[in-house]
Parts: sequence; structure tokens; C-alpha cells
Amino acid sequence: MLDFLNVVAGYVWGWPLMILLVGTGLWLTFSLRALQFSHLIHAFGLIVRKTPDKKAQGDISNFQALMVALSATVGTGNIAGVATAIYIGGPGALFWMWMTGLVGMATKYAEAVLAVKYRVQNENGTFSGGPMYYISRGLGWKWLATLFAFFASIATFGIGSMVQSNSVADALNHSFSIAPGITGIVLMGLTAAVIIGGVRSIGRVTALLVPVMIALYVLGALAVLIMHITEIPGVLAMVVSSAFEPVAATGGFAGATVMMAIRLGVARGLFSNESGLGSAPIAAAAARTSQPVVQALISMTQTFIDTLVVCSMTGLVILVTGVWTSGKNGAPLTSYAFETGLPGELGGLIVTIGIILFAYSTILGWSYYGEKAIEYLLGSKAIVPYRWAFIISVGLGSSMKLDLVWVLSDIFNALMAFPNLIALIGLAKVVSKALDEFEQANLAENK
Repeated sequence: MLDFLNVVAGYVWGWPLMILLVGTGLWLTFSLRALQFSHLIHAFGLIVRKTPDKKAQGDISNFQALMVALSATVGTGNIAGVATAIYIGGPGALFWMWMTGLVGMATKYAEAVLAVKYRVQNENGTFSGGPMYYISRGLGWKWLATLFAFFASIATFGIGSMVQSNSVADALNHSFSIAPGITGIVLMGLTAAVIIGGVRSIGRVTALLVPVMIALYVLGALAVLIMHITEIPGVLAMVVSSAFEPVAATGGFAGATVMMAIRLGVARGLFSNESGLGSAPIAAAAARTSQPVVQALISMTQTFIDTLVVCSMTGLVILVTGVWTSGKNGAPLTSYAFETGLPGELGGLIVTIGIILFAYSTILGWSYYGEKAIEYLLGSKAIVPYRWAFIISVGLGSSMKLDLVWVLSDIFNALMAFPNLIALIGLAKVVSKALDEFEQANLAENK
């Protein structure tokens, strides 16, 4: 069964999906006039702006919606996934990860526009949105919306819960000899304390947690880069050249073709930032705003922060310290790089803390995604039972062997993308029109 599912996972995460994801990003980049470049500075300015939106409706602030989405995407993939991409695909994989992030920003923008535009207000005054709503209300294909919600509800118990708690338990057991069972109980309590309060509670916690955890990790990485500053120009040149030329075997590195670099860079980049998978727009739909474009511009910075900042930090630390040829893979490779680059046990501690905080934040973000998927499928009466089931799964994941859960999570995570991408392509004109109207309104306002 496991071997069969691994084959299936290989197919669903294969070239067809990657081409569709990147192709959709390129098409949206073209149709939106490369707004991820022309509007990027403005987008970051919107995150911290204080001008009130008097017509705004929603559950959480623009910033909190961004932090909920970032909490779900900045995870163990930023630590272990980047290392795996370089271990198999070589330094050039980092270049293709960057390219994926740049086109993915347009995709993330489009998802958020549609999420806010087609969201609905529930009988209790809260908002629900995301692919299941813009598929059903925008395209009119309720069966496809149901399919997306089903895939998301399954994926959330794997990639958003059990896999993450297992990573935390493993890190704490390895570094501090804490029993996985104890970690599971503590995580259950910490998760319950936040998600029982719904999206407003999740928004408040992630608004505090996410900036701190990213800052700590990035500062640690910058310390390593500063200590190896003379290596940076050569490493950047190596990343670019390796993206277009095969890399010979050296040390513990087995060598890589250009196609391996492209495949690993694109796959790990997409897996990390989730552009096109349809998860992040669920959080964007909860934002307190009256303008879909405003939240969309804020949302697209998520991909920039995740891939162009956090993933880059991991990749560059691995390369400047020279440990990418050590033969290590995944999180141990990243940990080895930080240990090599920083004195004493500081490097290993930064990675351990990073894994713990990244994984816990992912649990919080994905709990909300799963809740909205379940709500769409079964109605609001299913929310409370879902929350408790999710909390229990966090505890179970910490002590279980998760080979089967990992591969099922991979499959259903990838399957979420197909309905979402169909909607993005089918509603591309709606996204373009929203941008045109927004720019015209701003132009008229500034005259």
C-alpha cells in the first residue's frame, strides 16, 4: 500500500502539476502586467498602513490575515525542504525556487482577489471564503468546489496537524531528550488554547508569533552569512550557473542534472509557499476589508517572505558553509550548516527552535483551513467537533510512525491544486478587471 501511494504521490506532484502551477503563475503575471514587481513596495506599505477602511467587513485585520497565511506556509519545508532540494538538485535548485516564488506571487494575488470577492457572511456574522466559494459562486461548479473542500479537509489532518506535531516531537526528543508523548500532550493544550477561540484567536496569536519566529531565524541566518560574507558572491554565481549546467559529483553530493535542479527547485518552492494550492486564500477571505485588491496585494507578500526571504536564508547558509557536499539531507543538513557557521551550540539551537515554532504555527494556520473546508461540506454544526478532532490528531501525530500519513498528505495537498487552478484560469478576467478598476479609482482619487 505504501509503495503504491508513493507512486501515486510521484505522479500527482510530477511535471504536469508543476507545469500547470508555474504556467498559471506566468499567465497571471502576463495578464496582470507583472504587478508583483510594479506593486511590491506599495504592497508592503499596505501591511503597516493605518488609514481606516470605513466600509470594511471581515473577522480579522489585513495584517492578521497575512500572519495566519504565513503561519501555515512558513513551516518545516523552509528548513528541511530547501535542504532536500539542494541535496538532490544541487545549488541550482535554489535559483528555480526563486523563479517559482516570483511567478507564484501573481498566483497568490489572484487567489486573494477571488477569495474576498466571492466570500460569504454566515448567520453568526463571520465570513467564509476560499476556493470552494469562488469555484461554486464564480464558476458555478459546486461539484468541483466540494471536491476541493474534501481534499483540503483530509490534507489538514496530515500536513497541517500530525506531520507537524511529529516534527516538533522529533526535534525536542533529539535535542533535549523529551519524550514524544509529553510533547504531544503539551502541543494539544497549546493548540486547544488557541483554535477553540476561532479565527480571531488564531489571528491574534499568529500576529505575535509569526514575526518573532521569522525574525529569529532570519537573524541567525544573517549572522552566518556575515561571518562568511566573502563567500557570498561566489555562491550566488554558483547558484545561477548550476541552474543551467549539470553539477558534477563532489564529496557526499551525488551530482545533479539541470532537470533535477529545475524539478526539485520548483517542487520544493511550490510546496513551501503553497501558491496555487488554494490554502492561503481561505485566510485572506477573513480579512477586514472592502477592497479585494488591497488584501490581495498584502497576500502576495506572503510568497515573497516565505520563498525569497526565509527559503533563501536556509539555502544560502547551506551553501556558504560548504556543507551541501557533506552527504547529509533534510533538517540534519540545515542544522549542520548552522552548527558549522555559528559558534558553540547556538546554530543547532536556532534550527531546533525554528522547527518547533514553524511547525506549531503551521498547526494553527492549517487548523483554520480545515475548519472552513469542513464547514463548507457539513455546515457550521461540524465546527466544534472538527476542532476537537484536530486537537486529538495533534497529540496522536507526536508519537506515531507517519510514513502513510506523510504520503497521503502529499497526495491530497497536491490534489487541492487542480480544482483551484481551474478556477484561477476560468476567472482570470475577473482578477484582471478588479485590478483595472482599482487602478482607475486610485488615479481618479489622486487627480
